Amino acid sequence: MRSRSNSGVRLDYYQRIVYRTILDHQNAVTGLMPSSNTNDHAWVRDNLYSILAVWALSMAYKKNTDLDEDRAKTYELEQSCVKMMRGLLMAMIRQKEKVEKFKETQSPFDALHAKYSSSTMLPVVGDREWGHLQIDATSLYLLILAQMTASGLQIIFNLDEVAFIQNLVFYIESAYCIPDYGIWERGDKTNHGLPELNASSIGLAKAALEAMNELDLFGGRGGPASVIHVLADEAQKCHAVLQSMLPRESNSKEVDAALLSIIGFPAFAVEDPALIKTTREEIIAKLKGKYGCKRFLRDGYKTAKEDPSRLYYEPCELKAFENIECEWPLFYCYLILEACFRGCRET
Repeated sequence: MRSRSNSGVRLDYYQRIVYRTILDHQNAVTGLMPSSNTNDHAWVRDNLYSILAVWALSMAYKKNTDLDEDRAKTYELEQSCVKMMRGLLMAMIRQKEKVEKFKETQSPFDALHAKYSSSTMLPVVGDREWGHLQIDATSLYLLILAQMTASGLQIIFNLDEVAFIQNLVFYIESAYCIPDYGIWERGDKTNHGLPELNASSIGLAKAALEAMNELDLFGGRGGPASVIHVLADEAQKCHAVLQSMLPRESNSKEVDAALLSIIGFPAFAVEDPALIKTTREEIIAKLKGKYGCKRFLRDGYKTAKEDPSRLYYEPCELKAFENIECEWPLFYCYLILEACFRGCRET
């Protein structure tokens, strides 16, 4: 019996971690992952970031297959990705009327929902009870869909689904002029529930538009009808507005750790090395702490002085959160990944 290579043994170690932390929580019917054991809500963004680890491991297995067992693991991991991506697709496609209406109104109340039930794929909160308009989440779905399809996964099955994906492209293409609630689901920094133009959302929309352009969603078995089209002008407008906004995140946020997701992994939306460096240095200088990075300055979320019973704060009250903002280790992961892609081993 042939012994496993060192790379195969290490991949098995990562596979056990992936199952323990991610796939063991995937719903067997819908493919979605709840936010916790006690909360059935499945956030679009959280599910997408979670499945990226599974997809990366499947590609590592595909590259280092020693035995039939490894090929079986590759297939199993890939199908877990397909299951989750299709689960999100089915949840969103049930709101296809919203996509059509949003193209006309661009109203936050006509936006696709940001989270669904992990067991039924149905909405869990009303249109006006949550900041659903999060262009970065929909853009992230399209970006990952494009990358997975290009890697050989078959996620889209028929032309009805192709038409819906084309509609999602139209849904995000005007991100450069549509205020949204952003990655933190709160909009304006004063937390009054007002959407604003966010650089992180525009950057992810730009990356998604470029990735989807002329992509055949049926892979090598498709034809002209299954190809997605993107207006070059819209992608260029996103690029121009993004360049003009950085290193700011928005009108109310002078800097935000969310920008790490567009200057590096997963969007890589900024081409100018000088602008990338300026943005990264601004984040490190103003947000980096001992345990991680703050989301943004005067962020009261999860701090000792936060009042859980209140949804909004007056601008004058935000000073109470100065210098006590929570530091999130997650952003160290973004910095490490960005340094790896830059080839900067010293970081």
